[in-house]
Amino acid sequence: MRTPAQSFAAGSGRASGRFRAAYRTLEEAIGARAFPGCAFGVLAGGEVVLKDALGRFTYEQESPPVIAETVYDIASLTKVVATTAAAMLLDQRGQLELDTPLGGLLPVFLAGRPPGDPAHDVTLRHLLAHSSGLPGYVELFRAAASPEQLFRACLELPLEAEPGTRVEYSDPGFILLGKALEVQMGEHLAPWLRREVFGPLEMAATGFCPDAEARSSIPPTEEDATFRHRRIQGEVQDENAYVLKGVAGHAGLFSNVSDLLRFAGSILSSGTSNGAKGTPHLFGREVVDRFAERQSPQGSSRALGWDTPSENSSSGDHFSAHSIGHLGYSGCSLWIDLDAAAAVVLLTNRTWPDRRCQLIREVRPAFHNAIREAL
Repeated sequence: MRTPAQSFAAGSGRASGRFRAAYRTLEEAIGARAFPGCAFGVLAGGEVVLKDALGRFTYEQESPPVIAETVYDIASLTKVVATTAAAMLLDQRGQLELDTPLGGLLPVFLAGRPPGDPAHDVTLRHLLAHSSGLPGYVELFRAAASPEQLFRACLELPLEAEPGTRVEYSDPGFILLGKALEVQMGEHLAPWLRREVFGPLEMAATGFCPDAEARSSIPPTEEDATFRHRRIQGEVQDENAYVLKGVAGHAGLFSNVSDLLRFAGSILSSGTSNGAKGTPHLFGREVVDRFAERQSPQGSSRALGWDTPSENSSSGDHFSAHSIGHLGYSGCSLWIDLDAAAAVVLLTNRTWPDRRCQLIREVRPAFHNAIREAL
């Protein structure tokens, strides 16, 4: 495991008083059982100014304490840290045309669809902007016993709207996007990302499918009583990603605060002096700005892969309009303010022991407000 370039003793931010309100928000959330524990961090002015943890893996007193380096299932943060990051690099290198039809890279997507079917018009841009017309979430795993069966079922999903006319946050869209990018790469997603993104950024704790011996050091996400019928710990919670062997464009990635702050730092270091000191230059400013721009249809908060602040945003009230971020179903979030050169990471397992609790929706904006007010 990598030794972090900068570490903070537990409670350091709390002791300084600067982030007292943010700590209080998280402590109250744990007390209300919004989640059993969390790890969090802040990047500002080119420095990691806060990195800490609170609570435990589960609500039992004998459960391990969360530490700042604890690795979590980051769920849909996979969409930006993995899939969108890959699209950004390919685009930056001139190896990807965003308006390429999906059927050009995955001809099987058009199999059985007659000429004139709207599916012929779906592009990679539509998939990134969640405006492809594909449905938001489908339990493909219910009828798929293998990755091949699940992917085929995903390919055959009918569109629910004309491409570009409606925004519907779509997991199937990112499953297909991940496969399309693999065709363009000529390589599977996981090794390409390890070599091109996670390796250069020294994100040693980030990857798909944690080794068996590492699973007990990862907070569990759920006591699954309906599908796998066991505790889900150290393996992807998302069932569609599970059937896809843990590697998918929409979910499957595991990471920690240090690595995600390094990733955010690489976004902020894009051709400016405002990023994290010591972070390798990976993304150019032009590609960051292009992917941070809101897409059609008008009124959508979706950029390319990324979300942006909107009314009642999980980012709170103080992130600028020139900010990008994303959420993970397991209770994780990453928000980056490109104007203020600041980033905030919050990792939790709010789905423990089941998925019913939604208090995270109140915690996120309160936490981000407290952090930004402290800065």
